Amino acid sequence: MDRIAVIIPCYNEVVSIAKVVGDFRAALPAAEIFVYDNNSTDGTSAAAREAGATVRHCRQQGKGNTMRKAFIEVDADCYIMVDGDDTYPAEYAVQMARLVLEDGVDMVVGDRLSTTYFTENKRAFHNMGNRLVCRLVNFLFTRRNEKPLRDIMTGYRAFSRVFVESFPILMCGFELETAMTIHALDRRLFIQEIGIEYRDRSQGSHSKLHTFKDGGKVILTIFNLFRHYRPLFFFGYAALGFLALAVCLFIPILAQYILTHTVPRFPTLIASGFFASCGLLSFACGLILDAIAKNSKERFELALHNLCKRKPQKP
Repeated sequence: MDRIAVIIPCYNEVVSIAKVVGDFRAALPAAEIFVYDNNSTDGTSAAAREAGATVRHCRQQGKGNTMRKAFIEVDADCYIMVDGDDTYPAEYAVQMARLVLEDGVDMVVGDRLSTTYFTENKRAFHNMGNRLVCRLVNFLFTRRNEKPLRDIMTGYRAFSRVFVESFPILMCGFELETAMTIHALDRRLFIQEIGIEYRDRSQGSHSKLHTFKDGGKVILTIFNLFRHYRPLFFFGYAALGFLALAVCLFIPILAQYILTHTVPRFPTLIASGFFASCGLLSFACGLILDAIAKNSKERFELALHNLCKRKPQKP
């Protein structure tokens, strides 16, 4: 029988964790439910244990650190990640698990933004941030023949064993979901979104997400991953900027030289040469790093083949 693990990373969610565990136990009776307590001080662990979950602890603060520990420790065929704040209904977990186990989807994404998120969520900057991140990731990473993704930062996802064993978690906090999506897009893993109803937090439950601080981390993560995954585009755009600046500085000097056969503004000419050199150097860096990135993708594909061959085949 396929093993399903529901992983719930938590930090001070005593108000809602027992209900979340109970809902997922009812929706997926055969699944094992793990609550990873990330240094809670309000009795979250005790409430989760009483509700029937297996409780484990992560002492390194941050959602990324917590899921890294969970992916290392938990062995399953399908992993479902969900927040402990009771904002995601458990009944969708059945469909998500079926897509992973029967249809071969690598990552199922619970899409909030196409349904009730903007009416349920009362934080305007969160709404704006979700739209911005979604458009940015689609612009930078989605290929022309691929359907644009509708929700990048949702915390309700299901993963195959292949995804979990091939995704290196290098980030510590709430930028985790963005990195998961970009990894799947870049490595051509199968993503499928399903619409889910989102509900706001229960009374007495408070979000741990800092709008501007964590939003800045997400934007920085997108910037860094774009630089790592698509270096030729990143450094190519930089090269175009430097070369355009060099040309803008050089044209007036060239025009004056044609008219008077003199170059009175040597500092501007030197600056133009400097920016031109930066542009050429940036383009050369992009070519070198693009070759390294392609080599990394080749090694990933070979490792993926070996991983899939090790996976037991269903009769």
